[in-house]
Amino acid sequence: MHMQLVSQHDSIGQWIETELADVENRFAAELLSDLPCVNRLVDHIEQYRGKMLRPRLVLTSALASAPGANTVNDGHRLLATVVEMVHMATLVHDDILDEARLRRRGLTVNQLEGNETAVMLGDYLISHAYHLCSSMGRDSISRAISETTNTVCEGELLQLANRGNWMLDEPTYFEIIRRKTASLCGACCRLSSVLSGVNGETTDCLTEFGEKVGIAFQIVDDLLDLMGREDTVGKTLGRDLDKGKLTLPLIRHLATADPQARRLLLEVLEGPDGPEPSQLDELRDAVARGDAVDYARDWARRLVDQAKGALVHLSDTPARVLLARMAEAVLTRRF
Repeated sequence: MHMQLVSQHDSIGQWIETELADVENRFAAELLSDLPCVNRLVDHIEQYRGKMLRPRLVLTSALASAPGANTVNDGHRLLATVVEMVHMATLVHDDILDEARLRRRGLTVNQLEGNETAVMLGDYLISHAYHLCSSMGRDSISRAISETTNTVCEGELLQLANRGNWMLDEPTYFEIIRRKTASLCGACCRLSSVLSGVNGETTDCLTEFGEKVGIAFQIVDDLLDLMGREDTVGKTLGRDLDKGKLTLPLIRHLATADPQARRLLLEVLEGPDGPEPSQLDELRDAVARGDAVDYARDWARRLVDQAKGALVHLSDTPARVLLARMAEAVLTRRF
């Protein structure tokens, strides 16, 4: 039975790759313009695409929510394309806010073309996401996507409101990432289930799964920003500290440092230009010597376990196995 599940899982994985190629084609077709300058920018952000976590969540949740039924329809494919557009828009706007130079080992739009162009490109992506979503003919889905995008923006605004707040506590940190990252992941799973005609406990479990995975994903991303290597991660690192944003490992490090070490660290953080490169290296070394990295990783581990725990209420299918593997992959990502 185990070998049969693995075989079916592999078949589902191959099917999802085919579906993701269709999502990429729909993405490109929706954004196609009669202006070469627009198409050039859209072509450039294609390089931003990674594992397409959010479209994967949509497609796999469709299979897991109603096993045995033909649960994947054109609505799921459109939803998968919409959430990828919303996500891409947030990446473009995040690079502006962080003054990032690199993403996916290539120059960011703001680095190449300036902030004005990057702002408008992010808006272009968002407007097309709503345009495509409206073509589904499901007002409830369109409203849900709009509400989720509002929540993402609220999370970013809450983070901006706490720039330079070196007393940021864990509850506020988790509220920021719940809104700015986890809300969209949760919506992917929830709305996919709704499009399959499923509700109740199944939808609740999938929503919880997506949100927990999203929070764990952001914790790992924050760890990479602080402790990763730019040549490995492939994007500009250290921007959280440069922009006065505390993340979980630094919150933990500040909370557990002795008074003198904490005072010296705050002097560095509160400097007018943030930590110098040498100071950043010293800070990373100090964090590595303590328990802050393990503390953050343990939080991500617990969240992934909770996400997988939510799946036990679903039927034991290859799609459920694949969702669990997707959650585990969050913990081992390096870029």
